[in-house]
Order: sequence, then C-alpha cells, then structure tokens
Amino acid sequence: MLDKGKISTRQLTIIVALFMVGSSILIIPSYLATYASQDAWISALLSIATGLAVLPLYIALGNKYPGKTLAQFMEDILGMWLGKAVSLFFLAAFPFTMAAFSLRNIGDFMTTQIMPDTPIQAIHIIFLIVVIIGVRLGLEPIMRAAEIIFPWFILLFVCFVIFISPQIKWENILPVLEGGIKPVIGAGIPFTAFPFMETAVFLMVFPHANRPDRVGRALFWGIVIGGAVLFIITMMSVLVMGPDTTARLIYPSYALAKKISIGNFLERIEGLMAIIWFFTIYFKLTLLYYISVIGFAQSLNLKEYRFLTIPLGIILIVYSILISPNTSFWFEMYTTWALHAITLGLVLPALLLAVAAIRGKGAAKAAATSASEEQTQPDT
Repeated sequence: MLDKGKISTRQLTIIVALFMVGSSILIIPSYLATYASQDAWISALLSIATGLAVLPLYIALGNKYPGKTLAQFMEDILGMWLGKAVSLFFLAAFPFTMAAFSLRNIGDFMTTQIMPDTPIQAIHIIFLIVVIIGVRLGLEPIMRAAEIIFPWFILLFVCFVIFISPQIKWENILPVLEGGIKPVIGAGIPFTAFPFMETAVFLMVFPHANRPDRVGRALFWGIVIGGAVLFIITMMSVLVMGPDTTARLIYPSYALAKKISIGNFLERIEGLMAIIWFFTIYFKLTLLYYISVIGFAQSLNLKEYRFLTIPLGIILIVYSILISPNTSFWFEMYTTWALHAITLGLVLPALLLAVAAIRGKGAAKAAATSASEEQTQPDT
C-alpha cells in the first residue's frame, strides 16, 4: 500500500459518521421538506433503513479481497486494462466529483452567509490548502484528528438541540402522511443516494483497518450515528420553522440556529451550527480527496502519491468553480446526482460482486476438472 497507516474500529466509526453528516446537515432538511412536507422526518427514517440495507454489499465485496482497495481489486475482477479504466472513471466521477461539490458547498455557504464580499476562489484555495496538508500527512493523522474533534462535535450538536428545543411546535408535523406515502418515498430515494450510497468510497479505506473482522460493525454504527444527526436536524427544522419555511430556505439548519434565544442574552449563535458544519465538511472533503489521490496513484502504479496532491488540488479548485454556476444549482440537480450515486454506489459494486462470484465459480470448476483429469490418467 502507498500509505501503510492503520486505523482502529472506533476511528472508522467516527470518520463514517462525520462523512455522513458532511454538507448534508445544511441542505438535506430543505430538500426533504420540499417534497415530503411535514413528513420529511419519515423520509429520513426510511432512507437510514435503506442505507443500512445496502451495507452488506460493501462488506461482502471488501471481505472477498482482503488487503486490497477498490482500485486494486477492480483489476482482479475485470482484468488489468478494463479494471484500470473502470477504476479511473469511478475515482474521477465519484470521490473526486464529490470533493468538488463539497468544496463548492463551502464556498457557496461562506459567500452567501458569512463573508459575502470575499471571492469564492479565495475561500476555496485557503480551505483546500488545509485539506492538502492533511492528505500529505496520511490517513492515520486524519483519523486521529477526527477522533479528537468528534466529542466536541457531539457536544456542540447536543447544545444546539437543547437550546432550540423550547421553540418546538408539535403541530408542525401534523397531519402525518397527509399526501400519502408516495411523496415520502420520492423524497427518500435521493436522500438514500446522498449520502448513504456515497459510503461506497470506504472500500478504498477497508485495507487500513487494524481489525478487518469489525469493519462491518464500524460502518453500521457510523451510518447510524450520522443518520441520527441528519434525522434530528430535519425533525427540528420542521418542528420549529414548519415545513413551508424549511422548504424555502437554502440552509434551513443555519437559519434554525439563528432562532435560538435563551433568557434574552444567549441569542443569534448561528456560529454554533457553522462550527459543527466546518468540522464535518472538512473531514468529508479531506477523506474524499485522500481517496481520490491514493486511488489515482494505485491505478497508475505509482510508487508515491504525495506529489499528486498539488496538481490535483489545482484541478479540483477549477472543477469546483465550473461544476456549479450558482448556489441553487445543487438543488436543481439533486435528483440527477442521486441517479449518479446509485449507479456508482450500488449498481457498480453489485456488478463487481456478481462478476467476482462468476469468475470464482469458473476458476473452481476449472481446478476441479483439472484435478479429476490428473487422477484418471494411467500411470506410465
């Protein structure tokens, strides 16, 4: 492996949870409320259940090729040249494109909510410099930093929920299933794709786990924790602001934080939500960029990956600007991205597992036939 760092089961659980929350904590409530209205919380629950149902697919594929990343065992399954081609396409179209969207989410949020007079390119460059430093240090330092930050993330999130709870209006989620189950499922499918199907990229991290037998458990609890955070933030947005207001806002969870008022002295602490989001988006972007760089280096049979961080970083900055013309573009293409994520995060792994199973049976049959022929040959 290009990076020989090892990670613990707890670190893997933490990074999965932070990855799940990522940029979703700011934009998911708005999308779910747009299509499912007051039943957005039901869509969130269905999506979490669906995301967990896909998890055995990733575990089975990772266990079939222990010690190898997705970029490496694609060549074993599809052959060297086709495997390299599919691997490079997957890396460019999935983790690298997700990294570009994540970086653009950072720029859009900062330029619309906090620093409107700052050029978005400057924000992208400054943030990506920190990401590149983390990637060059390797996977272990990234995971250790996540392990240190995670308790603070949980503390800030719990404080946020407690502070906003007095403004809950339970009538905002009534009547339940007023529009039937169809809108709930329609809203839940894209949410299942983003971010649950995106966890397929963790197939690039599996070989670094120091307890391969506990990878499945780590992924399960990471998805549960991350999904619970997204469910709670969606529920709170609808309960406090109502489904209509939640649907109209671009960043409803940030607007929700502005409504906190405790004793006329603890007010307007939306920076709390911004800090929570910066924690999660940094680790999601860093992990995606790390996976992209390592994957490209492995597919191209390079002996070192760090020299790719700067040129790919320059490409990522340009890509993040070109990929989205404005702030609302992401919401317009959310359904399209969902199909993209389902194709690369569900269909492709399923096809790889099926091809691997067929080739394995073929190899076993050929070996059995060869052994049988050797036994039946007369001694000379």
